[in-house]
Amino acid sequence: MTKILITEFINTNSLQTLKQNFEVHYNEKLWDQPEEIIKLIKEFDGLIVRNKTKVTKDIIDHAHTLKFVGRLGVGLDNIDTEHCKNKGIHVQPATGMNADSVVEYVASSALSLIKKIPLFNNGTIKGEWPRTTIKSEEISGKTLGLIGYGSIGKKVSKYCSNLGLNIVAYDPYLKDQNNEQDVKFVKLDEIYNVSNIISLHLPLTDETRNLINKVSFSKMKQQPIIINTSRGSVVNEDDLIEAYTNNLISGFALDVFENEPIKQEFYNKINDNMNCILTPHISGVTTQSNERVCNFIADKTLEFFKNR
Repeated sequence: MTKILITEFINTNSLQTLKQNFEVHYNEKLWDQPEEIIKLIKEFDGLIVRNKTKVTKDIIDHAHTLKFVGRLGVGLDNIDTEHCKNKGIHVQPATGMNADSVVEYVASSALSLIKKIPLFNNGTIKGEWPRTTIKSEEISGKTLGLIGYGSIGKKVSKYCSNLGLNIVAYDPYLKDQNNEQDVKFVKLDEIYNVSNIISLHLPLTDETRNLINKVSFSKMKQQPIIINTSRGSVVNEDDLIEAYTNNLISGFALDVFENEPIKQEFYNKINDNMNCILTPHISGVTTQSNERVCNFIADKTLEFFKNR
């Protein structure tokens, strides 16, 4: 019987579906035990993970019968996809299943930061009543710059255009840019030049690591808000804090970080007088999106092994 190893949380319904069709070993804390995974993996045909399990070359080399890796999420930087490809192992992300959740996070963060909600909130809690000392703005008529225009970027564009935002986008890998309505495709420097809000929707690669850095911030002319829901290392965090301190940007929302959980050195640079939102990698995590992600990967696992 086909054997499936699951090393992180999966919902009950999807787990039952898998158990009805496969021999399943489920331990949602196994992600933190790479040596145990290496011991177990040699017997399994399928592996299902989230973002904490590091599917390394070492693990793959011990997986003598592994044919399928299901990712309960979208990003694949925790999986050695190249080595999987060389070994003939199919890697299946849950592409698009958490997009609606990310879109709502981007829109709500943009609204909150444009209106300076973090500053009003923190000041009011401290008893300052900052009704006239902080100036907020309306979002309609401002320009949203999207860096990356994949499935999530497209949905962000559509959602935010309904808020009255003008949309510009940069994506050198998008082949047909003429079929997109209400979006103007521009060069990266133009994104920096015209955007009031910049939202990042990129995978982490050698090309995108530290893409948003001191040089990038120096080109930003509108004191934009930065929103990162992609991967933490796309943004140089030290340069981000420096840019905010020097008024090159007017706020930031980070749902992803170079180190997760965040290290104390980063916390030391943050204070409650900053127009910022920090969240623990939850932009794509809601009750509804989790159901979609889990059900999708369970269905794709069934489909893959049924067709073999």
